[in-house]
Amino acid sequence: MARARSRNARPRSPGRRRSTRASHGKTAGPPQDVRLPATGAATVRVSAPDGQPREVRLTNLDKPFWPDLGLTKRDLLQYYADVAHVLLPHVLDRAMVMKRYPNGWRGQHFFMKRTPPNAPDWLVTCAIEHASGSVIDFPVVDGLAALLWIVNLGCIDLNPWYARCDDVQRPDFLHFDLDPPKEEPVDFARVREAALLVRDGLAELGVESHAKTTGSRGIHVYVPIRRGPSQKQVWTFAKLFAMALAKRHPGLLTAEYRIAKRPSGRIVVDYNQNAWGRTLASIYSVRPGPEATVSTPVTWDEIESGVETTDFHIRNVPDRINRLGDLWLPLTDRSGGIELESLLKTGPEQ
Repeated sequence: MARARSRNARPRSPGRRRSTRASHGKTAGPPQDVRLPATGAATVRVSAPDGQPREVRLTNLDKPFWPDLGLTKRDLLQYYADVAHVLLPHVLDRAMVMKRYPNGWRGQHFFMKRTPPNAPDWLVTCAIEHASGSVIDFPVVDGLAALLWIVNLGCIDLNPWYARCDDVQRPDFLHFDLDPPKEEPVDFARVREAALLVRDGLAELGVESHAKTTGSRGIHVYVPIRRGPSQKQVWTFAKLFAMALAKRHPGLLTAEYRIAKRPSGRIVVDYNQNAWGRTLASIYSVRPGPEATVSTPVTWDEIESGVETTDFHIRNVPDRINRLGDLWLPLTDRSGGIELESLLKTGPEQ
């Protein structure tokens, strides 16, 4: 993975075609009621975070995206419009890696980082220099129009950076991806048990954590941190913590990153997603799988009670949000989070 040579994202000069001025602390605005037609194409007019109108062209609305479920591209776009008011605060000011499925979840997919030249004039971009010296303009989802524009490209899930665009070297999250081995059938109860061990291990350090289903086969555990430590420092802490926890629970966990060396049947405490430039599917992302499941925040009580990753999908998550609100709302408070520097000094085993 390439590493940045500059300490900060490098915005374009003022006056260029696309602005890189992200919202930096602004909200995504109030909910907007958007109803999409079932077929054909549509030009949707929505409000930007500053209240100005934006138009976005949506195409091929009746294209099957989950044929077995009867769900179309329109259903995917409508889902994101319905949950945008809780999703957007989690992705503001972050470069977005586009993972495109133009023909639905079973079709060929490809990654695209660079914003295409035909992007709308209002689209915010985030220019990041890589170790090769190349500067890539990533799109930024700063509001509902940008969200719909990216999803219209066939992005079923959203993959934002952990660091914000004003300092791509200093993340404001530490996280663990708890994954069962892909080669072996593993009861999801073991993934839940692994998540609880991560929670308890962090709690021993005085660290509060938050969980969400991946929408695939695992659980993500996130810790909001106050910006300061570099990406490498955050990654190092995550690695040491994962290795120490796996050593304490060798019958269930492993922190071995090399697949060939992993012991059979263990849940991987994947710390390496904290490396520079890596991404995970964001909160409320629909996943490209047969059941159109959604990466959904859950309470620790729900994990203890036996929640399944398949419990949450494109058809029921909006109602869950209407009932419970955003369980991860505390993670949007940029003044919150733990001071990781003190833990860096004492080490994750203290």
